[in-house]
Amino acid sequence: MLNVINPTTGQPLHQFAALTSQELNDRIACSKEAYSSWKHTSFAERGQVLKAVAAELRADQEKYALLMTDEMGKPINEALGEVEKAAWCAEHYADHAEQYLATQALPSDASLSYVQHLPLGPVLGILPWNAPFWLAFRFCAPALMAGNTCLMKPDPHVPGCGEALQEAFYKAGAPANIFLNLPLKNDDVATAIRHPDVVAVSFTGSSNAGAKVAMTAAAEIKPFVLELGGSDPAIVLNDANLDEAIPTIALSRIINAGQSCIAAKRIIAEAGVYDQVVEGVKTELEKLPVGDPRDSANRIGPIARADLRDQLASQVDRSIAAGARCLLGGEPLSGEGFFYPVTLLADVTNDMPACQEETFGPVAVVLKADDAEHALALANDSQYGLAAAIWTSRERGEAMAAKLETGQVAINGIVKTDPRLPSGGIKRSGIGRELGPHGILEFVNAQQVWIGPKTS
Repeated sequence: MLNVINPTTGQPLHQFAALTSQELNDRIACSKEAYSSWKHTSFAERGQVLKAVAAELRADQEKYALLMTDEMGKPINEALGEVEKAAWCAEHYADHAEQYLATQALPSDASLSYVQHLPLGPVLGILPWNAPFWLAFRFCAPALMAGNTCLMKPDPHVPGCGEALQEAFYKAGAPANIFLNLPLKNDDVATAIRHPDVVAVSFTGSSNAGAKVAMTAAAEIKPFVLELGGSDPAIVLNDANLDEAIPTIALSRIINAGQSCIAAKRIIAEAGVYDQVVEGVKTELEKLPVGDPRDSANRIGPIARADLRDQLASQVDRSIAAGARCLLGGEPLSGEGFFYPVTLLADVTNDMPACQEETFGPVAVVLKADDAEHALALANDSQYGLAAAIWTSRERGEAMAAKLETGQVAINGIVKTDPRLPSGGIKRSGIGRELGPHGILEFVNAQQVWIGPKTS
């Protein structure tokens, strides 16, 4: 059984039966059968399906949002926004997939040569708990529009969200089995990856788990995309507009109670503005109410699981022991549920646990840089390379962006994922890209066609 604990109360919420081996095989077989017809549909037909699913998400937006709020603690206003963003992703690919996958003519010694983009088959998406609806559509919208079918393995802590996503396709009138939910225990994931009818894998989660997925998929010679952890820097230089930078960085740190791969996890302030940044971020964070995520007045909900809260507390404790100065929070809240207070650590150095490890929670840390070059060196001194933000002049920011070892850079703005733009990391933050025109190309056969006779 998949047993769900409500992180707000710490009490059991509900149970879902995990698939047996035979049930897993049956669902994969259904996906393969659906692929045999889905791959022959037109872009217009596929787009109509995704737009119908988007309409279904909006029609029952509150129901879907409350599932996230109850299963993993996402504040209700953010959960409502996530459902809307998932619908937008579906509509974006419905409108743009044909353009993204257009046949590309390439000159050669042929009379005509080109590359066409063909579907592969059933694609497995292995997804985490922190954004169940958004990450599902980040995975499935491009894959479906490319003509693949999708098998989604949700995190065991959000099985209700997984069932609801499958139901949304059914209620929207989608062709049977083009999107199927696989409620599996984590120990059974390797079996799904190895199944001969699963042709590719998309994984979002921790770097350690991603390494295991990569090894399993590679052993089967199957393509994979990994979107993994991060310790994203937000660099604030002396010429930054602090009135814009400080509230934006604070927001970036605490979305989803800080449980986001692309949150601003290391605030690196140049010496001339360091004190202002520390005080400004402290002022912003002090405003944020923590409590029941069903109450729209609360900005911060619980940590998703007790073990994750304990891990976060350990990271904070070890960083304070190493010399960090705690200005806010710093200890788990008493009472029911898995709450951790908004926390601010100053005088942090890059060798502390709060920098070298990924912190998943509402913990902001501020480092002091001697100058812009030192800030850049601190930003790159990480095993991760997911995203970064820079606050400075546009010209200076663009010059620095090329020197940052990350897959995504925001200059004078918040780091976010957007269906129109590719997203992904380097180093231990991942392999491949999702979203935008690049993401849809990850799970297609880029087939070269050469037509004779040969030309001189």
